[in-house]
Amino acid sequence: MPATPYVAVVGPGEASAAEAEAAEAVGRLLAEAGAIVVTGGHGGVMAAACRGARSAGGLTVGILPGADRHAANEAVTVAIPTGLGELRNGLIVRAADVVVAVGGAYGTLSEVALALKTQVPVVGLNTWPIDGIESAVAPRDAAGRALELAARARALSAPPGEAVA
Repeated sequence: MPATPYVAVVGPGEASAAEAEAAEAVGRLLAEAGAIVVTGGHGGVMAAACRGARSAGGLTVGILPGADRHAANEAVTVAIPTGLGELRNGLIVRAADVVVAVGGAYGTLSEVALALKTQVPVVGLNTWPIDGIESAVAPRDAAGRALELAARARALSAPPGEAVA
């Protein structure tokens, strides 16, 4: 079981300035804590979270809807083309220990729903008001809570007797 937390940052591909600023801060804070930031690899919140993570020397993974890895935003370290379109949202959620939703469009709503259905914790920052989402009031709160939930998720899934850092 890897000790490194995988945190998906999801949100609209056409983000407002406030959403992009928040996502960039979340990405940076997660990377500073050693997390791998997973996104859908395109623009808006996804690009902002990747920019923030890369600015802190972090690793970013973009799980792309199309078949061209070159379609990833410039801050994606590892681009994974799927050719699955919006169905790739399920892969983003399944790759993560926890999901941070920043803002919200319908793609974000699908990722939140998939996460909640599969018991992947969700932290929300100005996102859909849905039971099961832990609301955060600022990027620092969102990143901190996401890291706590990721550690708990990894500890619960570790084989008996195996320590999780």
